[in-house]
Amino acid sequence: MIPLRDDNPTELTPVVTIGFIVTCVLVFLYQASLPVGPDNTFVFQYGAIPALLFGEADPSETAVPIPAYATLITSMFLHGGWMHLIGNMLYLWIFGNNIEDVMGHAKFVMFYLACGILAALSHALTDPSSVVPMVGASGAISGVLGAYLLLFPRATVLVLMPGFGATRVAAGVVLGMWFVMQLLSGGMSIGRTGGGVAFFAHIGGFVAGMALIGLFKRADVPYFAPRQRGRWDG
Repeated sequence: MIPLRDDNPTELTPVVTIGFIVTCVLVFLYQASLPVGPDNTFVFQYGAIPALLFGEADPSETAVPIPAYATLITSMFLHGGWMHLIGNMLYLWIFGNNIEDVMGHAKFVMFYLACGILAALSHALTDPSSVVPMVGASGAISGVLGAYLLLFPRATVLVLMPGFGATRVAAGVVLGMWFVMQLLSGGMSIGRTGGGVAFFAHIGGFVAGMALIGLFKRADVPYFAPRQRGRWDG
């Protein structure tokens, strides 16, 4: 299922969500403008490398120009290709505005970055000696999805189902199925080495979003309730 939009109105203009999307697009355009060699170097410089994060590699022997812990943030704004970027930004655009709406702009920034950091660490812990850089906003966005599941499971999402067309499905079904797929894919990826999809970043980010939403949402925002314009309907 490919989500296209949700039927969940907001009151705030999602300036932070838009800002994250614009930043990711601009960084990717810069990546794409680099020659083949330097673009790979750029990813290794600013992607999150588990071996550096956990001291399994000597920082003096790498070309990383910033402290290893800082790559937990910079890696969120890098992507491995156009489809990687488009998929992440689609999910962030559909679901991010509602989470920003229930937190406010400043708290949403902190929530998003916290989920992204915890997601990157979740991935890194699966292979602390790996020298393969992790890049992408999907860990932070997974946190947004986890928060959305707890707050708006009864909101409806317009999804495209290949072979069947577009239909509306409850957000709880869409996001629940997405998380199950991450668990299954993550389980099958255990023991594999090299690059690929960081499924455990998705899992860690999703769980982090569910765990942290209570600390960041406004007190008047209930769980498990679709948003109705102008009021909360439990």
